[in-house]
Amino acid sequence: MPEQEQEIILIGGGGHCKSCIDVIEQEGNYRIAGIVDLPEKLHQKILDYEIIATDDDLPRLVNEYEKFLITLGQIKSPGKRIRIFQTLKESGAKLPVIISPLAYVSKYAEIGDGTIIMHNALVNTGARIGSNCIINSKALIEHDATIGDHCHVATGAIINGGVKVGSGTFFGSNAVCKEYIEIGENAVIGCGAKITKNIL
Repeated sequence: MPEQEQEIILIGGGGHCKSCIDVIEQEGNYRIAGIVDLPEKLHQKILDYEIIATDDDLPRLVNEYEKFLITLGQIKSPGKRIRIFQTLKESGAKLPVIISPLAYVSKYAEIGDGTIIMHNALVNTGARIGSNCIINSKALIEHDATIGDHCHVATGAIINGGVKVGSGTFFGSNAVCKEYIEIGENAVIGCGAKITKNIL
């Protein structure tokens, strides 16, 4: 099946899902086959796409579909995104990298499974981004920065050169960190924060 005709299932039907839908449509590589959300939302629509299943249906869906994207938002705790990611990987599902055509990602950058790079984000040379991350609109990941798995770098945030961000970290909108510092796992960096020293 040609790549542009491949189907993908989205997991999580909130506000972040709407933004992901827009990126997927703009990228043009996948056709959204449906959304997974809470039982009480079954058959409702998010934009033009129906909620077709709940988390309990994931084993069945993995047998029917190959590609999935976790479109559940991540404010502070990444716990639910991590649990879903692990369930999908253990079931043999594939989680492609999704990159907005309005973003810039260097050919010398590395991006892990299930990560989405959203509109107008910049990922520069030598950057390494883990799996199941959200690099949100207008975020900047500078040269040689490392972002661990299951992180959310929020809108307009700046991760400067050589910074290391531990897995599970939330880095808030318009926050900025000095170059070559280290932020530990599961950190929560607030909106507009200025980080000038290690947070471990």
